[in-house]
Amino acid sequence: MGLKSPVAGTLPGDAQPVALGLRANLAQFGLLVLINAFVGGMVGLERAVLPLIAEHDFRIASKSIVLSFLVSFGIVKALTNLLAGRYADVVGRKRLLVAGWLIGLPVPFMIMSAPSWGWVIAANVLLGVNQGLCWSMTVIMKIDLVGPSRRGFAMGLNESAGYGAVALAALASGYLAGAYGLRPVPFYLGVAFAALGLALSAAFARDTAAHARHEALAHPGGPAAPAALREVFARTSWRDRNLFACSQAGLVNNLNDGMAWGLLPLFFAASGLGVGRIGVLAAAYPAVWGIGQLVTGALSDRWGRKWMIAWGMWTQALGIWLIVAAPPLVPQGGRFGLWAAGAVLLGLGTALVYPTLLAAVGDVAHPSWRASAVGVYRLWRDLGYAVGALLSGVVADLFGLAWAIATAGGLTCLSGVVVAVRMPERPRSSAIRSP
Repeated sequence: MGLKSPVAGTLPGDAQPVALGLRANLAQFGLLVLINAFVGGMVGLERAVLPLIAEHDFRIASKSIVLSFLVSFGIVKALTNLLAGRYADVVGRKRLLVAGWLIGLPVPFMIMSAPSWGWVIAANVLLGVNQGLCWSMTVIMKIDLVGPSRRGFAMGLNESAGYGAVALAALASGYLAGAYGLRPVPFYLGVAFAALGLALSAAFARDTAAHARHEALAHPGGPAAPAALREVFARTSWRDRNLFACSQAGLVNNLNDGMAWGLLPLFFAASGLGVGRIGVLAAAYPAVWGIGQLVTGALSDRWGRKWMIAWGMWTQALGIWLIVAAPPLVPQGGRFGLWAAGAVLLGLGTALVYPTLLAAVGDVAHPSWRASAVGVYRLWRDLGYAVGALLSGVVADLFGLAWAIATAGGLTCLSGVVVAVRMPERPRSSAIRSP
């Protein structure tokens, strides 16, 4: 299943032999998959219930104010991604991973006891730091461990674990909220996720910077000095066609994910669904997303990145439009089936896109500046939460929920066109060749 790098051995200053590949690093890779599941669980708790808490507990009618928790989350997570990628080599991957869990520990307690919506926004600032540090480090550490040949497969496993946990946590929190109320019981799960993630990261995770240095020795361009952040930012944001296409697609993907997180529960509730069935729909989308990545990440290693990304964006757009079209198309009794179908399409499209984008960034970036490039890409990607929350909130307040949801679908379709036009047919990497 895994491949070793062409050269394996002990690097100067490293205490243990270093080899690249999934098989050679299976225990550590599996641990990081488990840790990332707890990272995803922290976000999944909010998917079904937090917008409902805004309306039910705090009587907030403005959709812009309801989505303010996503603005704080998205901006902070995006900036944390950038800093985490840049300083992973300086501070160490493991230290940043542990720091992320320490910062995430107060989040469920703050939401459980929040006396005002401002407390929820503050909790999501901390959650943004937690996600930016912990998810970035698990991504970078897995890329380090597996080497170039199975990068898409590795990212598929990583994102599958994270978003599979998002789905399970959303389903569980929806069930608990239906049975015991919106607060505090659903957030007891968050306490367990944060404690377990911190314990595993501190006790068993190992830093992987040596694996990145080892890969750089065998890189076609040879070892290279780390690039300046300004140069990496420019390459990833607009100069390199591959990286530009990835960055804009990542931003729009999380724009529609933020819309789904913040508005779809309100849309379903306004149509008469109870919190339990809202939890099922909120879980269906990340469940398909998470399971699908077990296949799509590996397929992108063989088929290439471009068309999987483009078709993934178009599939997401179709799912979004199906959800918003369901009420006019069918009577109330049949809407749930169409909503579920739309959630499945949205999850399938995201599964095509998410690990493929990360793998495509890893294809292009040299190991010496890859962590920084991943950080810049994740900066743009997670700014999509803030952009989506602001845009969706304004459109929803002015024209209604349906128009806000449909607008996100239109932008997603357009992003797929940008990928089809701008991204070269195959990325410049041997990673897409069969082993």
